[in-house]
Amino acid sequence: MTRTSAPVSTVADFERELLPGLRRRDEASFNRLVAAYYAPMRSLASTIVGESIADEVVQEAWISVYRALSGFEGRSSLKTWILRITANEAKTRLRREKRYTSLEQLQGDSGTLLADRFADDGHWQRPPVQWHADAPDALLTNAEMGRCIEQTLHQLPPLQQAVFTLKDLEGSGFDEICNILEISASNARVLLHRARVRLFGKIEHFQETGEC
Repeated sequence: MTRTSAPVSTVADFERELLPGLRRRDEASFNRLVAAYYAPMRSLASTIVGESIADEVVQEAWISVYRALSGFEGRSSLKTWILRITANEAKTRLRREKRYTSLEQLQGDSGTLLADRFADDGHWQRPPVQWHADAPDALLTNAEMGRCIEQTLHQLPPLQQAVFTLKDLEGSGFDEICNILEISASNARVLLHRARVRLFGKIEHFQETGEC
C-alpha cells in the first residue's frame, strides 16, 4: 500500500513553481502536476467508488481541474484543492451509479464505537491485544495480516475509508481532510474513530485466532 506524491517538504515550492505555467495552460506544467498528484487522487477515488471505476473518476477530476485552474485562488494548497475536486467527482459518480442514496450510507451506521479505546485526541487509551506497531501501515509488513487489513479497509463505508486513508495512511491533518471531503471536524473524527474500531478489532481477532 505505497503512497507516492510530491515530497512534503517541497510541496509549497513545487506548487508555486508550477502555478504560472498551469494558468497559461502549459502542457509540460500540467504533465508534471499529473505525475505528482495522480497517485493520491486515485487512492482517494478508490476509497469512495472502489477500484473498478476509480480511474474513470480520476479522469473526470482532471478534466474539472483543468477547466477550473484559472479560478484557483490559493485558499488551500493546490493538492488539497485537487483532492477536494476528486472527492466531489467520486461522490457524484456514486450518486449517479445509485450505489448509495444518503449521506448516512456513505458514512456507515454508528455501530459500537468502543469509546474507552481512544482518547479525544485520537490516541489509544487501551490498545489491542499484542499491539506492537506504531502505525497501521507498519502492520502491512506481515503479508497475511496485510491482506486481511486491505480486505477490511475495502469493506468500510466510503467516507470512513476515505478519512482513515487520508489520516492514518497519507498523514493528512484534520483541517485538510475536512477541506477535501467537505465535512465538519467532528464528523471527520467520528468517521475516523469508527474506521479505527473496525480495523483494529479485526487486527485483534487476527492476532488471537490467526484468521481474518
